[in-house]
Amino acid sequence: MADKDSPDVSRRKFLGFAGAATATAVAGCTDGGGTDTEQPGGGDTDTPTDEPTEPEGTPTERPEPETRDGYLQRANRHAHDQAPWVFLHQQYSVYGQSNDIEWQPRSDERVDAYAIEPATDSGDDVVMTQSQMDSGLDPQDHRETPTDNIVLQAYEGLLERDREGAIIDMLATDYQRLDETTVQFTIRDNVSFHSGDSLTPEDVAYSINRIVDDSVGFTSPQSDQLVGVEGAEVASSGDRTVNVNLSGLNPIVFQSFATYCDVMNKSWVQNHDSAYINQNMEGTGPFKLANYEQGVEVEFTRNNDYWQEEAAISTFTITSASESSTRVNRLISGEADIIVNIPPQEVGRVNDNDGTTVSAVPSTRVIFNAMRYDVEPFDSPEFRRAMNYAIDIESIIQNVLQTFGDASSQPTLPNFFGYNEDLDIYPQDQARAEELVEASGYAGAEIELVTPIGRYLKDVEVAQAVAAQVDELSNVSATARQVEFSTLVSQVTTGNIEDKPPWYLLGWGNATFDAIQTLQPLLASDGSLTSYKNDEFDALLDEAQSLPSESS
Repeated sequence: MADKDSPDVSRRKFLGFAGAATATAVAGCTDGGGTDTEQPGGGDTDTPTDEPTEPEGTPTERPEPETRDGYLQRANRHAHDQAPWVFLHQQYSVYGQSNDIEWQPRSDERVDAYAIEPATDSGDDVVMTQSQMDSGLDPQDHRETPTDNIVLQAYEGLLERDREGAIIDMLATDYQRLDETTVQFTIRDNVSFHSGDSLTPEDVAYSINRIVDDSVGFTSPQSDQLVGVEGAEVASSGDRTVNVNLSGLNPIVFQSFATYCDVMNKSWVQNHDSAYINQNMEGTGPFKLANYEQGVEVEFTRNNDYWQEEAAISTFTITSASESSTRVNRLISGEADIIVNIPPQEVGRVNDNDGTTVSAVPSTRVIFNAMRYDVEPFDSPEFRRAMNYAIDIESIIQNVLQTFGDASSQPTLPNFFGYNEDLDIYPQDQARAEELVEASGYAGAEIELVTPIGRYLKDVEVAQAVAAQVDELSNVSATARQVEFSTLVSQVTTGNIEDKPPWYLLGWGNATFDAIQTLQPLLASDGSLTSYKNDEFDALLDEAQSLPSESS
């Protein structure tokens, strides 16, 4: 339930400080809780290993975990050993900003204009240039951060997080668990959509159902962001409560709603077709859509009827440039106030320029190379592990990312609930890699790594380095191929594993700070973006979701 004793935190103050607070947590400066060793109340008793455990050597005598944390740690060990990914790194978000504004980046990569305040008398019109534009303005019909950064200016959810990462109220004023399979939200009164329509519990229930229930209107690619949510209904006509029905305990249901599920106007959605909804906006947020040129520019104006304090800036415009040098030039020339993904070699130019600075924060995003388990040669665990042994991720971080990254050993990031501290990063061992390739039966394989252009920090250069290091093996040939991010997104978000490239670079942000929101969508058999299928892995996730979470 919401903490009634905590002081009211204004959204602008929260957003202004959230970046620094969550950065500290992700960077490992606070206790994230849980290791893969014996814990009070029981837990996984895996012991540290000097190198990744081979499946044939995985101990079968490990006691069954007794906690949700233990099951998630065991799932991370499984992923580490079976290597469905080439594990790369935790991404740093590196922004450039004008000294004309006051703003701090967040670790979840969201740039909310409500957190921006003018720092000089140069005006209160702010421009941001990111690497990509949106894939449409429907807040429930996308899975990428560039689109999220656009729609969140106008749309809001039931809950949010304060600067310490705790859940706070937004469009809900209260929330509670009624029983094991039902939670309830009390909906805020006196909130209006941009059209003037009042927010109702019916709008909230409809918004939830539109995501999780295909029969409501369409198949939302966000359904697994509310994993375990079966539907919602207005509790009664006499109050402003909505009951959410769960398939089971769903231990992170409130964490999920603090991160996902934008609320839409039911009648507005039902009265318009998909094309209209993707080119217009009808939210409750601090900004209204003023102008939209798809693929070119989105302009917002301040919502003067916002239910909280009005935004400090009057307009917020978002543009894009896939080339990092173009983004930097726009910042230095004064055409942009915020730019994303500054490459390491441009940091000095931004910091040395009078009027601009660089802000970097460890993000909640992990960068990896997914390998489809159902196609040759990646159907072999030996071959997949060989790919991990083939690369030197530390050299890539030093020489390509110039230290703007931290090597990863598993899908879950440090200080996330369920992270397994006993798993080591794969060391580069090309002799071992070649032995595993031979053991896989795929000696002589020719493979291609597909990478997006300009979506993630130095994504093309990272992919080229990975392919070059794999190509150094005597029994594998590897190359890298660039595609537009929109092209890759269209392939990985169909829900069909067959549509995905056999080997591709992707990033995944998880703002819930819980392992399940990475493991389930990306690696579970029924995950909407999965490249992997394994019954043992699925069983570990099922067990984890049947137990209460010790994290919140």
